[in-house]
Amino acid sequence: MPESLTPACAVTRAWVERFVVAHNVCPFARRELVNDTIRFVEVEAASWESALEALIEECRRLDETPGIETTLMVLRPGLQDFDDYLDFLEVAEALLVEQGYEGIYQLASFHPDYCFDGAAAVDPANFTNRSPWPMLHLLREAGLERALAHYPDPEAIPERNVEAMRQLGTEQLADALASLRASVGKR
Repeated sequence: MPESLTPACAVTRAWVERFVVAHNVCPFARRELVNDTIRFVEVEAASWESALEALIEECRRLDETPGIETTLMVLRPGLQDFDDYLDFLEVAEALLVEQGYEGIYQLASFHPDYCFDGAAAVDPANFTNRSPWPMLHLLREAGLERALAHYPDPEAIPERNVEAMRQLGTEQLADALASLRASVGKR
């Protein structure tokens, strides 16, 4: 999107370029980045109510703007604690259903301390969902279905990503993420 980005959103865009696309974590991200159809928005999340209102506003923006394929909502400040973030995510998903957006949009979740249920915190596989800031990725389900229909063996994406993260290793991945976060003050 041609709009100006906050420093945190600029870092998030860099994360998409240098991590998500560079490591092919999402095989569909490159196309959306090149086509400039990703919206980056920073939302103050210390107040859940205002952050949830912003989520619904983003759904409405997507309703009205077919040129935006997906929105990355950077939730900062707020929700630094991963357990709090998971509680917020649960409420956000319920709100999408309540507001009639089930089957239209879905949320993907990213957090600097993301840890899959049952995984060790140091498992590099967690970096498939680790990001510079807590964030929600609001996706159009129709667009996702179109992309998956033309992708060979989409069920293998998570397994391939876990293997790629484990090959890179926790130290390298943590350093890269910390470097991106540190760059926010330099923008």
